[in-house]
Amino acid sequence: MKKCMSSCVVFVSLLIASSAVPQAQADVKLPKLIGSHMVLQRDRPLPIWGWADPGEEVTVTLDEAKATAKADAQGNWKVVLPAVKADGKAHRMIVSGKNKIELEDILIGEVWLGSGQSNMSFRLSWSASAAKAIAAANFPQIRLLNVGKAKVADPAKDIGIVVDGRGKKRKKGQPAPAAPAGTAWKACTPETAPNFAAVLYFFGQRLNKELGVPVGLINSSKGGTSIESWSVSASATKGGGRYNGMIAPLAPFAIRGVIWYQGEANVADGMKYYDKMKALIGGWRQVWGYDFPFYFVQLPPWSRYKSGSLPSMWEAQAASLNIPRTGMVVTTDLVDNIRNVHPKNKLDVGNRLALWALAKDYKKDLVYSGPLYKSMKVEGNKIRLSFAHVGGGLNSRDGKPLSEFKIAGAAGKFVPAEATIDGNTVVVQSKEVAAPTQVRLGWRNKANPNLTNEKGLPASPFQTNNWQGGTGE
Repeated sequence: MKKCMSSCVVFVSLLIASSAVPQAQADVKLPKLIGSHMVLQRDRPLPIWGWADPGEEVTVTLDEAKATAKADAQGNWKVVLPAVKADGKAHRMIVSGKNKIELEDILIGEVWLGSGQSNMSFRLSWSASAAKAIAAANFPQIRLLNVGKAKVADPAKDIGIVVDGRGKKRKKGQPAPAAPAGTAWKACTPETAPNFAAVLYFFGQRLNKELGVPVGLINSSKGGTSIESWSVSASATKGGGRYNGMIAPLAPFAIRGVIWYQGEANVADGMKYYDKMKALIGGWRQVWGYDFPFYFVQLPPWSRYKSGSLPSMWEAQAASLNIPRTGMVVTTDLVDNIRNVHPKNKLDVGNRLALWALAKDYKKDLVYSGPLYKSMKVEGNKIRLSFAHVGGGLNSRDGKPLSEFKIAGAAGKFVPAEATIDGNTVVVQSKEVAAPTQVRLGWRNKANPNLTNEKGLPASPFQTNNWQGGTGE
């Protein structure tokens, strides 16, 4: 009996003691995207979000700005801070709930997302003149973030990040490792730049130089991926595996816009790719809630595509210029090896993308595209071609006669044509075609036409028969 009573006393004492200990509470948490060293988009409201206990009140301060929200039944919370101006200073953010998170060295400037497949994920260390570019990559006001590669069935709440530029292989279904605090965003240095996306790096470098404000660059790309894998459904709640794992967790972080380099995996789609671009761009804009600019790269020539497939893809990409607030970079002149689907000259690709942004989004007075076909007019045995983006005049890149023009009559038999520049137009003719009806430029997988404008920006390949391409003007 004494033994029983003694045991009971001990049990009751432990029960009382345990009831006096506060229950463990979940800490307020932020997504890895929101951290020290990040860049926040200037001149836009700033969504900040995370997780806490249901009903917990969370306060976010950025300097003098302050916003408060309560976590919902699932523990999700979000506040929206007012828009701020770029001032070149480092800022501090505090997120407070039952715990406190302090973020430091935050810059205000321009934030751009780069996505697509292997030519976007192509590293700076693999690009032409890599050693020189890496040695010069000391830009404390450019911040880099590599999104970990993930493919999941449902939209993820958080991203994985790449700490060393490559990450580690994980078993199928294994989640991305948690990142140590403050390691997601990195200042651009010769140590952090080599494994970053070369096109996105050069794009951001040009913006930083021209605008004089901090630039945040988010690389979310994966080689060998189709456009479908990056697309969101019409409901904007679920999409392809790459969208779910690598894009969905980024929204609604405020960004200025997107650059896109993809299409190699979809070349066989031909004109269907235009509809897929329209769906991808529209879906992403719906998720973010505003029509941000979307600038993309027209695929470079490559000899190993199925014969004739690439020109149709080029037309689909040119047709995507009919989507509002888009721009296209032509790369037919940047091929260093026609048998290599990954040209190493990413500097000019990034710079050409930056020209679109500088002209359209930052209102700089500059020529931002090479000649894009607009219209044709039959003049007897000749055809006169008109272009957008003549940029002060048309030119031959190498000083030789214009190359890769072909002309045909009603029968559709194309023959090489003589093409001459006449003011801002090109006149095309052939002795073999007395009554011409149509023209082609560079309409083959290995195209390398020499028509440019006076700024050296190349003309895009085209064909005039029921042409679907836009001009982006």
